[in-house]
Amino acid sequence: MKFSLCMLLVAATAQAHYKFPRMIANGKPESADWLAVRKTKVTNSRDNGGISDVNSSDMRCFGGSPGKAVVTVAAGDTLGFVASSGIMHFGPCQFYMARVPDDKDINTWEPAGNVWFKAGSISAVQTGGGALSGNEATWPAYHKTQVSFKIPANVPSGKYLVRVESIALHLAQQPGGAQLYVACGQINLTGGGNGTPGPLVAFPGAYKANDPGLIWPNSPPRTSYTAPGPAVWEG
Repeated sequence: MKFSLCMLLVAATAQAHYKFPRMIANGKPESADWLAVRKTKVTNSRDNGGISDVNSSDMRCFGGSPGKAVVTVAAGDTLGFVASSGIMHFGPCQFYMARVPDDKDINTWEPAGNVWFKAGSISAVQTGGGALSGNEATWPAYHKTQVSFKIPANVPSGKYLVRVESIALHLAQQPGGAQLYVACGQINLTGGGNGTPGPLVAFPGAYKANDPGLIWPNSPPRTSYTAPGPAVWEG
C-alpha cells in the first residue's frame, strides 16, 4: 500500500511538469518527438523536470542529444512548440533565437556566449487594473498544449536555434524557486530581411535568481509583472 501510494505521488509530480518535444511549422506539428527539437536531458525528456538554477548551462537548451532534423520556415511565419501534458504551471512563455554560424553544424553547435535575442513573449495580461492572479486570465500560456510566436519579418535568413522557455512561478516566493522548462528547435529561415537583432544575451547569464520576473510573492499581491530578459526584438 505504501509503495503504491509512493508511485502514485511520483507519477502525479511528473505529470505536473512538462516538456516541449515537437515544433509546429506552417500550422503542422512534427510527426514525432525530438526530431527538429534537440532531445533534452532525461530529467526533462523522460521525467518532465525543470531547471531551478539559472546559472546552469542547461539554460541554453537543457543539454541532451544533437539534433536530427531542421524545419524550414519563412521570416514572418508563425512558429510554435507542442507542450506535452500542457503547460501545467502559471508564468510567462518566451522565445529566443540564435543564428548558427555558417561554418558550424546546426545539429551540434553549442550556443554559448551572447548569441540569443528575444523574438517573442507571452507574458502576464493586466485585466481591470487590479491584482494579478495565477489563472489563465492573467497568463495566456497557462494550460495550453501549444504555444507560438511570429518570427520578426526582418530577421536575416540562415540557420537558427529557436529556444522556447516556460517559467513556472508557482513556487517562486523566494529567489531560486522558479522552474524553467526549456528546449531548442532547429530551423532554416528563408525570405529574411536585413535587420540586426538584439540585444544579444547569453544563457546562462541573461537572468539572475533575484530578478523580479523570477519571483512571485504570495503577498502583497502583484499589480504588474515584467518577464526577465531583454525586450522583444521586433525588427
